[in-house]
Amino acid sequence: MEYVLIIIGAVFVNNIVLAQFLGVCPFLGVSGKVSTSVGMSGAVMFVLVIATMVTWLIQHYILNAFGLEFLQTITFILVIASLVQMVEIILKKISPPLYQALGIFLPLITTNCAVLGVAILTIQKDFTLMEGVIFAVGNSIGFGLAMILFSGIREHIELMEVPKGMRGVPAALLVGGILALAFMGFTGLA
Repeated sequence: MEYVLIIIGAVFVNNIVLAQFLGVCPFLGVSGKVSTSVGMSGAVMFVLVIATMVTWLIQHYILNAFGLEFLQTITFILVIASLVQMVEIILKKISPPLYQALGIFLPLITTNCAVLGVAILTIQKDFTLMEGVIFAVGNSIGFGLAMILFSGIREHIELMEVPKGMRGVPAALLVGGILALAFMGFTGLA
């Protein structure tokens, strides 16, 4: 039951994008089309889960063991950047079609603060490794849900007659704010 609460909390109550405002750059920048949002969400899920596992292990078995907790942020950034590069190289060799599908999204994940944020939140919440993985999966589902909903609404707005001053970024920011307010309705659920 605890794992279910972690997932519900991560997806709806404390959505990484709409409640905690982490990962807003790809949320606004890559959400023009549903297809790109799905690709970005899949790539973020893959990297976020792996990064959370690796950073949890590094935190507990290296940083805490040697009293180097103050190096957490820089270590996590280096680990995430290295993981993204490693995943990119492995995908290019093992599965070129998947590499082509995710090609543009993989480098963008390096600068996605949601990945770093989830890794740090996992440590701050004192999760076990399994709870951390569940938390990462829940956050990546929440990230994907927010991205896909937002991109669907943005595609629909492109077909509507919008006043000239509200086209593009202003409409996107307004829709993002309304989505954030809608997700506030889940407060107290988990």
